[in-house]
Amino acid sequence: MAHGNETVRNPGPLKVDSSTTMIFTVLAVVGLGGLAAGIMANAERGWTSLLFNHFFFMSLALGGLFICAIQYATSAMWSAPVRRLAESFSAYLPVVLISFLVIAFAGVPHLFVWANPEHVKGDVILEHKAGYLNFTFFLVRNLVAIGLWFFFKAKLVGNSVAQDKDGDIVHTNRNKILAPMFLIVFALSFTMSAIDLLMSLDPHWFSTMFGVYAFAGLFTSSLAMMTIFTIVLRRNGMLKDIVNDNHLHDCGKFMFAFTIFWAYIAFSQFMLIWYANLPEETMYFMHRFVSEPGTAVSWKMVSAFLLVGKFMVPFFALLPRDAKRSESRLMKVAIWMLFAQWIDLIWIVQPEFFKAGPRIGWIEVAGLLGFAGLFGLLTTRFLSKNNIVAIRDPKIVESVFHHHQ
Repeated sequence: MAHGNETVRNPGPLKVDSSTTMIFTVLAVVGLGGLAAGIMANAERGWTSLLFNHFFFMSLALGGLFICAIQYATSAMWSAPVRRLAESFSAYLPVVLISFLVIAFAGVPHLFVWANPEHVKGDVILEHKAGYLNFTFFLVRNLVAIGLWFFFKAKLVGNSVAQDKDGDIVHTNRNKILAPMFLIVFALSFTMSAIDLLMSLDPHWFSTMFGVYAFAGLFTSSLAMMTIFTIVLRRNGMLKDIVNDNHLHDCGKFMFAFTIFWAYIAFSQFMLIWYANLPEETMYFMHRFVSEPGTAVSWKMVSAFLLVGKFMVPFFALLPRDAKRSESRLMKVAIWMLFAQWIDLIWIVQPEFFKAGPRIGWIEVAGLLGFAGLFGLLTTRFLSKNNIVAIRDPKIVESVFHHHQ
């Protein structure tokens, strides 16, 4: 795209070699095959692995769409060269639908006590919540939410891609209208999904901050993944002269800021429950602070890891200005943040099933690798069919040539 004497090179679609596709395919097949074997060998570990890995990658798919929407809603200039990479994450949504259906029709009895009539009967709290926590309503509301995500993905990403072809600003104007609508739908539907899939594992516990806590994890992990994609494509030359150190700096600032945001929300949720000291609330954290003798890794150790690994490590690693402009530093911190988010989801899910300590072995890793393979296949397929940069976005020249000048 040209503007005056300034021209932005069009890098075109991503060129995906056969070896990359083969690696992702092997990961998907071997990982999902291992997960299926894990479910048959140990139902509790298998289904919990499916659940938190489903939520991890669902968060990335939604997080990419959220990043896209927030850029349109705020008329952001800096993100024009990297927004398409976030948009590619939404290509994973079909897997979200399939894995949710597997959980709903096969995993619910193994995961959720509210789905077992024997547990509900005689339990005053579960009987009171039965109007909401029942399979039919659970299935319907989550399918409606996923349907809405598909709709906004088709519109927001569709308009962005269409603009590459005709350059008509009407596509941007439409997305500026759609983006705030999606953000409202996203806030409500993702909160509901987090409550249904994670918080209802212990239906006696509740937290009005849980949806925000889940969002903090979604946004930090999505920013980290977008940064990884950006650095990889910059290193292989496809984003040469398009993404500069200033763009990396902005990615780093967002990662730094929302690391603090996650810590603030996590502490606020804990502090309010600790201060109130109500048994129905405190048991959630009691399960996660327990340290049993003879346990190699206890939940208390995992809780300590989250404080250090999910907050302190990225906070101090990204604190210096130069760190936010370093490809090497950003890549390492982004990978670490994704790992910490994965551990956080294990910390949320597994204590309801394994009181002594976490179970992290081949079943859990198989689920991670299987879904990672699918995520890689679908995002690279999207980027291979579309320009990796929204080359005719009205702000692309301003972002590339005037960013932080």
